Amino acid sequence: MTDREDGSGPPNGPSDAGDAPREERPSGVVGWFKWFWTTDKEVVLYMRDVVTSVAAVLAVGLILFAISGIWPPMVAIESGSMVPNMQTGDLVFVVDNERFVPGEAPVHEGESTGVIPADIARETGHTEFNRYGDVIVFMPNGDPTETPVIHRSMLWVEAGENWVQRTDPDVSGSVSCNQVRTCPAPHAGFVTLGDANPNYDQIMGVSTVVKPEWIIGTAELRVPYLGYVRLQFSGMTAPADTAVAASNPPTPPEPTAPPARPAAAGHPTAA
Repeated sequence: MTDREDGSGPPNGPSDAGDAPREERPSGVVGWFKWFWTTDKEVVLYMRDVVTSVAAVLAVGLILFAISGIWPPMVAIESGSMVPNMQTGDLVFVVDNERFVPGEAPVHEGESTGVIPADIARETGHTEFNRYGDVIVFMPNGDPTETPVIHRSMLWVEAGENWVQRTDPDVSGSVSCNQVRTCPAPHAGFVTLGDANPNYDQIMGVSTVVKPEWIIGTAELRVPYLGYVRLQFSGMTAPADTAVAASNPPTPPEPTAPPARPAAAGHPTAA
């Protein structure tokens, strides 16, 4: 009898000494799911990290959307017209202005605008980003194809109102209503101003009086530098801040000359 016949020979087959046990092939959806989350294969570990990271980002985005009520809930600041309270490259969290309606906000056509302008905020002590008045993101002239502007709401005005006489003379200078294209107000809405700009948007020609329905939301929180990431992904760079670089507020015309219209300025800041 040979050594193989009496069982004394070396083992053979898959159970031979030194052979690693073969991993069982998963079956069914649950089996594959469990295998994906428990295997230690290098390629799968990398894929698992990617899936986990993407899921975390989506979860945060959904939470922010649930709070803000708009998408996307974050906007990037492209220029410096809100300096020093917002900087180029900031990422700003924006909330639908109709989501958490403050009692002090002006009412238009029976509904709250959800925005507290600076003139009312001074009476109530309401500040946002270190100054009185809500900072709003709006479509200039109601045009959805234009880059949205993020500026501070300064006044609520009614249709036909001479709002220039209510402005701060240190900002508007000696400009009168008949020198401004949007005065008297063509409709009810907000007069706005960039914190670093030399004059009101409606005097500089950035936008007419901002209707409530043109408002995308109110700025609530800023995160420095993260906006640069978004700007890079969208292929954008911070433009020249044409409004900050604009000339001084227009001066009244000579008595013998007809009233002049101020030249329009470019968008001071955008999201």
